Amino acid sequence: MEINTQNSVGIGLATAERIPLQTLGQQDFLKLLTAQLTSQDPLNPQKDTDFIAQMAQFSSLEQAKTMQADIATLRSQNRVLQADALLGQTVELQVDEKTTKTGVVTAVRIDDKGVPKLTVDGKSYEMEQIRAVMPTVATVEAV
Repeated sequence: MEINTQNSVGIGLATAERIPLQTLGQQDFLKLLTAQLTSQDPLNPQKDTDFIAQMAQFSSLEQAKTMQADIATLRSQNRVLQADALLGQTVELQVDEKTTKTGVVTAVRIDDKGVPKLTVDGKSYEMEQIRAVMPTVATVEAV
């Protein structure tokens, strides 16, 4: 009698559990620090300067991560400002490989990911689809 010890659910869980995390966080650093303190030689303890250097490196890492997040926020806000500046402008859009469309930007909508979408003739387009921006000529109506 043959017993199948692997099933699709078990394989998925085993594979998911083996994927290592690629980033270390503050909790990981504190665990490492605690492990170092508990396993150090009491007759030859680690110097205070070594711990201070590790803390300084960790602080620099945290600041770099914060700066990276701030820069991403600034980029997102800049894209929204660029899209807002296109309101009322005539744009030429690349719809697909062979088709272009020209129209006036009537609205800017921000999707759930913070990416601005331009509305031209009632349809939504990405900022990357813009090929040209031309000032819209205002028409004067005769009275």
